[in-house]
Amino acid sequence: MSDGRSSSARQVINEMIDAGLLDHVMSRVDEGGLALTGEGGVLPELVKAVLERGLQAEMTGHLGYVKGDPAGRGSGNSRNGSSAKTVATEVGDVELSVPRDRAGSFEPRLVPKGARRAGGLDDMIISLYAGGMTVRDIQHHLARTLGTELSHDTISTITDAVLDEVKAWQSRPLEEIYPIIYLDALVVKVRDGHQIRNKAAHLAVGVDLDGVKHVLGIWVQASEGAKFWAGVCAELRNRGVRDVLIVCCDGLTGFPEAIEATWPQSTVQTCTVHLIRAAMRFVSYNDRKKVAAALKPIYTAPTVEAAQVELADFANSELGRKYPATVQTWENAWERFIPFLAFPPELRKIIYTTNSIESLNYQLRKIIKNRGHFPTDDAVIKLLWLAIRDIEDKRARQRDKEKGIPPNQRKAPGRLVEGATVHGWKPALGALVLHYPDRLDQHIN
Repeated sequence: MSDGRSSSARQVINEMIDAGLLDHVMSRVDEGGLALTGEGGVLPELVKAVLERGLQAEMTGHLGYVKGDPAGRGSGNSRNGSSAKTVATEVGDVELSVPRDRAGSFEPRLVPKGARRAGGLDDMIISLYAGGMTVRDIQHHLARTLGTELSHDTISTITDAVLDEVKAWQSRPLEEIYPIIYLDALVVKVRDGHQIRNKAAHLAVGVDLDGVKHVLGIWVQASEGAKFWAGVCAELRNRGVRDVLIVCCDGLTGFPEAIEATWPQSTVQTCTVHLIRAAMRFVSYNDRKKVAAALKPIYTAPTVEAAQVELADFANSELGRKYPATVQTWENAWERFIPFLAFPPELRKIIYTTNSIESLNYQLRKIIKNRGHFPTDDAVIKLLWLAIRDIEDKRARQRDKEKGIPPNQRKAPGRLVEGATVHGWKPALGALVLHYPDRLDQHIN
């Protein structure tokens, strides 16, 4: 339906171009005699004309006769002048003359009573907020570009209107089983009383039995590890998750124990990429490439026993003796690192890293980096949810524009996370079925 509206609008614009009307307007703009937006701009005046004409049409429909029609005599109701109303729109403030009727029963739908903003402006504000702009940034942006003055409270109210959607999303029912869950975090600054604290915003991405990824939830860590993770796991279970085969995460304090207390048969796998990064913190820049090459045989070993031999060889090497803290990092994480070595390559490449979620967090970090701090934990969750939705919506629109173009010529990005399918999922699922037949057969057959 939206495509039909777009083509109709384009047809009207083309007719105006063919008639030379837009050329005349733009020449006046170029000469400096006209502005496009803001007070006295062409677009606000055009919106004003369209809205007022629509309101008059609504009044005609309400009364049942056009203005001046003798049929209206004795009808019991009639037009009664108009009242002035200022409406904020996507192109600036617009002063409207809203028609009234003598009975006071006219309820316009185009610009409802009490409404001070056109619907599209709310969508614009939410999109700007999802892109990382603060409320104050949005205030200045609207004033500068559209000449529209909105208060801090008004903009906050508009963005807070999505909180009900966020809460519904965060509490929605989930699948009974997720073969894989990835967990990763990004650091955010949140006001806590009179000081700003660094907190971790954790995102969980679950892979369902079809290999499709879903963001299961967002949690801001507000308490010590074990207590916090026990609450997260309880929430996921209460939302329907009865079993998780493998959880891939960083070495989060208290998380493995919380997982195993909730789903005793689950395997908690330390992300190998995180482990390598942690180990490389102690290595000088000049030795990084050599150490990275020396560590590779450990996590590419065919068996746990072979990996143990490779770690011992590294520990006894010149580099291992030079960087004992790197060796210790691997030794401390060993029990949580080795589970994935029991699986074949087609499954290993899917569970050895949280890259699936790190690509999402990379995009989110770009959005929040200029924000300073958040007033509350809920504000963090609200922005991250809006940002995920906004990113996926923009990518979907890009893909829609390329419909009909041969696949090898398309440039639009695929889904970032939500709804994306894990590459190579079918052979990976086959490996999971062989490894966990008693837990998967009932869900697949």
